[in-house]
Amino acid sequence: MKYIYSLLIAMSILIVSCSSGNTGNTSNSENDLLKIGILQLIEHDALDASYRGFVDGLKEAGYEDGKNITIDYQNAQGEQANCVTIGQKFVNDKSDLILAIATPAAQAVANMTKDIPILVTAVTDPAAAKLVADNDAPGGNVTGTSDLTPVDAQIELLSQITPNLKTVGLLYCSSEQNSVFQMDIAKKKLESMGLKYIDATVTSANEIQQVVQSLIGKVEAIYTPTDNMIAAGMATVALVAEPAKIPVVCGEGGMTMLGGTATYAISYYELGKLTATQAITILKGEKQPADMPIETLKSFDLVVNTNMVNSIGITIPESLYNK
Repeated sequence: MKYIYSLLIAMSILIVSCSSGNTGNTSNSENDLLKIGILQLIEHDALDASYRGFVDGLKEAGYEDGKNITIDYQNAQGEQANCVTIGQKFVNDKSDLILAIATPAAQAVANMTKDIPILVTAVTDPAAAKLVADNDAPGGNVTGTSDLTPVDAQIELLSQITPNLKTVGLLYCSSEQNSVFQMDIAKKKLESMGLKYIDATVTSANEIQQVVQSLIGKVEAIYTPTDNMIAAGMATVALVAEPAKIPVVCGEGGMTMLGGTATYAISYYELGKLTATQAITILKGEKQPADMPIETLKSFDLVVNTNMVNSIGITIPESLYNK
């Protein structure tokens, strides 16, 4: 009987040991997947394109969700409190890398960890947003790509498509640092051209229609930068600007097609792919964010909303298409 009991005990130990070993192998396999958390501020064409470009860029390089990486994508729906909650989740989950899309999202995450590598995109000036020490030498755990658009060229475009232009309405959210930065550039350009401007700022999406209406009769054209709040509300801008025959030059192409008139735009999809290239460099351990300069796209294209152009009755000079 003692022999039988001993044999049963030995077999039980062996079964438990094998069972534990199998569970351990499954867990290790899951743990081998690199964790990437993606926080996007709000849904609109530009930010959505950045996200798609990032994921596609990773996939083209062999980093595929569920295969050798796991992507946790979260959208904050424009709420700063959600950015904080999501960012804390990524930190608690011990993500291997975090991508923050848009300035408020980036600021929320950057304040939570100095250890996890953070990439930002669709941020106009990371240094001005206090995300990095310097755009050329970040010096911390944050780097990424800037969506700085050709503001000077956009203002020149506005003057080329607007007959008898004297005053421009500058439409933006006053609490978005990236918008303030771009507007400073726009104001200097307008002043150099001898043109006047009126600040038309909003603090919530509910104010857009009223603020645009306040510009009627005061301006001949409107300029709005890559502003997340205005981008999400371009249909409202068009609702007022189109019947008033006021051309609107936007900071990016998606905004233009949703209600603007024309612009010189970068590709946010390509910006996302550029950010993916940075991510791969970090994931491979080849470089750290501190030593990776903020990068920008060097090319841009003329984007024209022909429906709006025809509706408000302006002409895009043929020479602009040939640049």
